[in-house]
Amino acid sequence: MTFVQLVDYTTHQPEAMNSLLDKYVSQSQGRRTVTHTVVGKDRDNSEHYVDVVEFPSYEEAMKNSNLPETDRMFHEMVALCDGMPTFTNLDVIRDESLNTMLVNRMFEGLIQQGDMSLLEECYATNYIDHDIGKEQQTVVGREEIRKDVEMWRGGFDMEFTIDTQLAQNDCVTTVWSWKGVHKGEFMGMAATGKTCTMTGTTTFRCENGKIAEGWWHYDAMSLMRQMGMTG
Repeated sequence: MTFVQLVDYTTHQPEAMNSLLDKYVSQSQGRRTVTHTVVGKDRDNSEHYVDVVEFPSYEEAMKNSNLPETDRMFHEMVALCDGMPTFTNLDVIRDESLNTMLVNRMFEGLIQQGDMSLLEECYATNYIDHDIGKEQQTVVGREEIRKDVEMWRGGFDMEFTIDTQLAQNDCVTTVWSWKGVHKGEFMGMAATGKTCTMTGTTTFRCENGKIAEGWWHYDAMSLMRQMGMTG
């Protein structure tokens, strides 16, 4: 279970505190178990800060606490604080990336199931599509996605799989794959009945709860060879 520690403190030496954190990151490289940190400054009190420190588990956090680098950093941090910092230990019971949920709803409902009603729900009206496999690689408008889904689902009885994902800021990158039978005409080639596979990566930029821009990269040459379109 993911574990988060909140470190609440006041300091009139924020630059020195920031330098201390940079030094700790450098000195603990390869040993620390911290996976993510966020430092927040109070908008109403410029000397009040809260650090959010994330670990894979409570046990990993305890390992990190026992590092000599962590002990040195703690004592130096206290010296920079106006009073003793406070610590709040939290077990994470709900962790959601709403952008990731949006992207997965699109992949599972639109790509896998062909639910075209999700176009309006998931994509911005002025969606910008970048597709490495097309002659016109940048197209504006969600209608482009409709045509693509109809083409791919019309050509293949595909089983779509999300292999791994990474969400950062307003972007979600998905490594995906699919397997399916070539059941209908695709790019001018009649159905072959062959079972084909494809892998690819898509990065979506989300804005105001919609997918605003997308970059598609996939192994088109491998698919063409499987279909017998190339030697």
